[in-house]
Amino acid sequence: MDVLIPKKKWSFITRWWWLGALVLAATGLAVMYWPRPGQRLHVAASRLTISPVTQGNFQEFTAIDGVVQPLRTVYLDAAEAGTVQQVLVEEGSTLTAGQPLLRLANPDLQLEMVNRETAVYELMNNLRNTRNQLLQIRILRQNQLAEIDFQLAEAKRVFDTNQALYDQQVIARQDYLQSQNAYHYQRRRRQLTQQTLRQDSIAMQQQLGTMQESVQRMSSNLALMRRKLDDLLLRAPVGGRLSSLAAEVGEAKTRGQRLGQIDALVGVKLHATVDEFYIARIETGQAGEVIIEGQAYALRVTKIFAQVAKGLQIDLAFTGASPPGLRRGQTLPIRLALSAKAPAVLLPKGGFYQQTVGNWAFKLAADGSRAQRVAIRLGRQNPDYYEVLAGLQPGDQVVTSSYEGYADQQELVLDNRQP
Repeated sequence: MDVLIPKKKWSFITRWWWLGALVLAATGLAVMYWPRPGQRLHVAASRLTISPVTQGNFQEFTAIDGVVQPLRTVYLDAAEAGTVQQVLVEEGSTLTAGQPLLRLANPDLQLEMVNRETAVYELMNNLRNTRNQLLQIRILRQNQLAEIDFQLAEAKRVFDTNQALYDQQVIARQDYLQSQNAYHYQRRRRQLTQQTLRQDSIAMQQQLGTMQESVQRMSSNLALMRRKLDDLLLRAPVGGRLSSLAAEVGEAKTRGQRLGQIDALVGVKLHATVDEFYIARIETGQAGEVIIEGQAYALRVTKIFAQVAKGLQIDLAFTGASPPGLRRGQTLPIRLALSAKAPAVLLPKGGFYQQTVGNWAFKLAADGSRAQRVAIRLGRQNPDYYEVLAGLQPGDQVVTSSYEGYADQQELVLDNRQP
């Protein structure tokens, strides 16, 4: 007869035994197939940047941006205060030297000009009157001298006659002495008159000279005032392009106020800011270059500004022909040389340096199927290349993209399929 067989039940120990076995099996599979340090890792080739190691000339340089500025800028300031009466040119116009730009009006200055002219004319009139008076006095003195000369000659004639007669005892001694005294009197009188005439001449020359100097000074002041009036008509000091003009009809301008600027058409320069890290390595005459549409144009540092504000300010000029079509304010990339060119093994820059600090890199095998971790040593660097000192040779292919996630691997297996 059939016998009822009871259903077997797992004991508590049996259940835990089988669970432990499953955990051990899963752990073993994970250990076998999970990437570990020192093992190879499969990576899609499209996710990597592979760069060749080359032989070339290495040069330290820093990349900076230069702003195009005119080689010479002339600023226009108001020489005299006034109200803008007329604007004769437009901003952006090409000017010639001496061309009128705008006219200012200053009634006070014009009134002062009239007053000074009147003062000069009065002084000149006084000078003429004084000269005429002095000439009349001189003529009067000369007439007096002529009269004295006549009286002196007559007194001498009488004295000489009386002396001869007195020697012959024809006339009395009293008549002789009277004629002698008259002669000496007229001679002394002539001496005094001559002395007075000389002194009058000296005084007249001094007075006329003083008045003439006053006239010259006032005339000079008048000429200066005329130039100040002429300054109310602002003219272009040089030829060039009027890059700015801040003036509207009816607007009041003060003396010294900036009205605009002219860019002289004699060439351009580049103004740039260099990081303070390079201050000690920048000097006047230092070389640089700017590359436009594949053509290099040489530059040199012409000016280093003493004040350091958010970096070192420098000016650079083209050593040869400047690129055509440059406009004020345009920005150009500049390579400012910090050393001379020297032969070296070059490795393009990349994100790998952040993980390796230049101590190692992944170098591709000859067939390009894998990249092996190799020790390297890098030297100087510029924005484009590292200088390779050891570990790599020209012709090697190196993974230069970031090694994030690969830093603990010894080998990368490149998978050419898309990730």
